[in-house]
Amino acid sequence: MSKLSEQDIEKRLLQFPDWEYYDQAIHVEFEFENFKDCFSAMSRIAFECEALNHHPNWSNVYNVLTISLSTHDVGGVSEKDFKLAEAIELIVEPED
Repeated sequence: MSKLSEQDIEKRLLQFPDWEYYDQAIHVEFEFENFKDCFSAMSRIAFECEALNHHPNWSNVYNVLTISLSTHDVGGVSEKDFKLAEAIELIVEPED
């Protein structure tokens, strides 16, 4: 697994319009209707994290979930981060 270039990251982020790149990580914030919905999404995301063996830096305040993804082994963003971001998007905003 290797660190992606800033150009590659910016190109990949076109598929993730709510995400931003800064401080060697990709970041997003989701707002839910209430704490229960937020915590439920976090629980579902946790199972994906375990399956991918990749874990986010995240925080939760009431109905807001803030997530930062980076690959510590490479000191920046790797393909692993985008795999997890894709899984998170499918959990948080399922397609109709």
